Amino acid sequence: MSSPDQLQRVIFEQADIRSVISGLEQSYQQALANHQYPALINELLGQMMAAVSLLSATLKFDGRLMLQAQSENQVKVLMAECNHQRDLRAIARFDGELPEQASFHELLQGGQMVISIEPDQGQRYQGVVPLEGETLAACLEAYFERSEQLPTQIHLAADGQRAAGFLLQVMPAKGDSADEWQHFSYLAATLKDEELLELDNTTILRRLFHEEDCRLYEADALQFHCDCSRQRTANALRYMTQEELESIIQEEGSIEVNCQFCSERYSFDQSDITMMFSDTANIEGSDQIH
Repeated sequence: MSSPDQLQRVIFEQADIRSVISGLEQSYQQALANHQYPALINELLGQMMAAVSLLSATLKFDGRLMLQAQSENQVKVLMAECNHQRDLRAIARFDGELPEQASFHELLQGGQMVISIEPDQGQRYQGVVPLEGETLAACLEAYFERSEQLPTQIHLAADGQRAAGFLLQVMPAKGDSADEWQHFSYLAATLKDEELLELDNTTILRRLFHEEDCRLYEADALQFHCDCSRQRTANALRYMTQEELESIIQEEGSIEVNCQFCSERYSFDQSDITMMFSDTANIEGSDQIH
């Protein structure tokens, strides 16, 4: 397959065009391990994870990038996230029993795609585009065309065990001719899903661009990792009032919060809530509430 759990950038020496290839295997399986999703959702989440890893490679910043597809249909949310350390996680929300086979467009018709960039330093960015394409790849290509004015071709594939992605794009601020982009995009369009899942990166490039002078950068490792913590969970609880939280504890005995991504369980009692709203709460870097 595309080299598993790796992200590799590609530069074409004689053209102002770049490419990125990502392959996921163990990281993909670990993201799904805490959930009992149907096969259709597993495949779509694999495409989402491959896509968000590709997008992260087009940016230079410390922080996280989130890709979310949402609708009012049976599938409510598909979300994947990747940070600058190439940590990946993903989640899905849907109602009822899904069909065995359905396209991305059929499941999320009329919805929207949200791309959020949260740098550790600086302003948060969010782009929203309608889900009008037949596939996730087509929707992302439309996003780059509308928002970035960058001709882009994207391939995504997943089979429940492996996921992979391929991106070809004109480099920002470069003046490639239409003929040059047409040449490279025509070659890339011949890439098949099974090739993306089964061939290693070097073989994929040789298969597509054997007459072009291209250079593979050193690979970045991709891994599943959830950065949830007790402190982050407590911070989220603060969106409720102290009185509301104490009322839940009176009824339930404690507040139990499960991370949606990794199923880690966090428990808060009355002492935690009192400390949470005290003047000494929110000690930076601490995972201890009391």
